[in-house]
Amino acid sequence: MKKAILGTKLGMLQIFDDAGRVIPVTVVKAGPCIVTQKKTKENDGYEAIQVGFIPAKEKHLTNPLKGHFAKQGVSAMRHLRELRLEDTASYELGNEIKADVFAAGDLVDVSGVSKGKGFQGSIKRHGFSRGPMQHGSKYHRRNGSLGAKGPARVLPGRKGPGRMGGDAVTIQGLHVVRVDADKDLILIKGAIPGARKAVVLIQNSIKGK
Repeated sequence: MKKAILGTKLGMLQIFDDAGRVIPVTVVKAGPCIVTQKKTKENDGYEAIQVGFIPAKEKHLTNPLKGHFAKQGVSAMRHLRELRLEDTASYELGNEIKADVFAAGDLVDVSGVSKGKGFQGSIKRHGFSRGPMQHGSKYHRRNGSLGAKGPARVLPGRKGPGRMGGDAVTIQGLHVVRVDADKDLILIKGAIPGARKAVVLIQNSIKGK
């Protein structure tokens, strides 16, 4: 990836472009992220940087994390993420990555954890069709057949009721509509994964042109 930043999803709103058209956008509080570690080919076999997001209190850290931050000489952060950027040489320990790494018009991929919806039936979870709703049907929202008679068991991978949501999701090719560097805000067209206050990763699009 060429550039990336961690952020917190704040919610959605509508803005208007110069032609008066309504654009639905998601507001992300992006950064500032602190470079907490540099990895090199000599020491680690590859080049990358580790960034921290949202300052943390030391009493909330485990002893290994306390030692990690003390060794690097940086302040404690709540969320850590490793980024394999193309140009890691330009970053030094303690450097800040702010929202202005992106600009209006950029294409980005946004990764996060989708909203958890709990245990759901097969209709909501997989889009199955329901049965007839007359009283004598006795088949309304059930699964249907679970397999052939021969195996005498349910084969792995069969779609059915179960836990829905809470998965790692990446939405690709989203447009950056506006960047407010003073307030560390990035406005992205459309919806992104996660609930409000969820931490997301914004990176330049790997497919978009």
